[in-house]
Amino acid sequence: MYAIIDCDNCYVSCERVFQPYLKGKPVIVLSNNDGCVVARSNEAKALGIKMGVPLFQIMPLVKQKGVEIRSSNYSLYADMSNRVMSILRDEVGEAQMEQYSIDEAFLKAPEQPEGAEPFFTREWGLALVQKIGQWTGMPVSIGIAPTRTLAKAATWFAKHYAGYQKVCLIDNEEKRQAAHRLLDIGDV
Repeated sequence: MYAIIDCDNCYVSCERVFQPYLKGKPVIVLSNNDGCVVARSNEAKALGIKMGVPLFQIMPLVKQKGVEIRSSNYSLYADMSNRVMSILRDEVGEAQMEQYSIDEAFLKAPEQPEGAEPFFTREWGLALVQKIGQWTGMPVSIGIAPTRTLAKAATWFAKHYAGYQKVCLIDNEEKRQAAHRLLDIGDV
């Protein structure tokens, strides 16, 4: 089994850790030289702000809706990423983890004795979401499945459906088929 842990709206979430008053507000983070949007909070996405749009094109909307603007702070984002990745390494060991990007990592379940409960369970995922949130302030979503691609799909469900509580487990054929029916491959 594989698990992918994905920091939700990573750059915005990093900013919110140190500026808690930003929680619940529309926030965008800009590229180098503050030219284009490189990260958006869910609130900013709901306003229709697209990834990569030049700031000058959305300035009227930003002013009208009170969107908070932040310049990118890559040192902060790298530091927060390292904190999350350290927790993940402690969970499964260095050999079982592959950092996929600044805000995502795949974990491979450690070998379990025959007949033992699976290592990656929904309860494990829920505990890890809580631990990362408590230790770093970063919200994460977790997808668990037999393949990396299915785990990535599971993460999409974990992010977009509150009922999953940030953890989606695809561990049988029925769930796999449901995921294929409900998710456009372009979203993965």
